[in-house]
Formats: sequence, C-alpha cells, structure tokens
Amino acid sequence: MLTAKLIAPGDLKAKGIRYSRVTLWRKERDGIFPKRVYYGPARFGYIESEIDAYLRECIARRGWSRS
Repeated sequence: MLTAKLIAPGDLKAKGIRYSRVTLWRKERDGIFPKRVYYGPARFGYIESEIDAYLRECIARRGWSRS
C-alpha cells in the first residue's frame, strides 16, 4: 500500500520553496534537495514527507525551531 503523497513542482511554492526548475534540478543533482519521482512521460513530483524533512533540516541548520 502506497502511503507517500506526491506533490507537484508548482505546489512547492505553497511550502515556501520558490526555486526555479533549473535550480531544483541542480540541487537534486548535488544531493542538496530531495530527488523527484517520475510517474509518467515528463511527469514528476516530490514525496511530501521528504520535502517536509528538507525544510526541517533547513530550520535546524539555522538554529531555530517552533516546536
């Protein structure tokens, strides 16, 4: 059973991530950003839990937390 939720690249903006597609690709290539998941020809998304973990890591590196 699939429990991971995929979100579209355009939905990253709602989470505060406003990178261009080229910047996203470069960050993925360099291992800085979660890798995309292809689910069709030229169709891809990101696993929402990985994006949330990425954002938590960014906050932790900054030394600030809301918990």
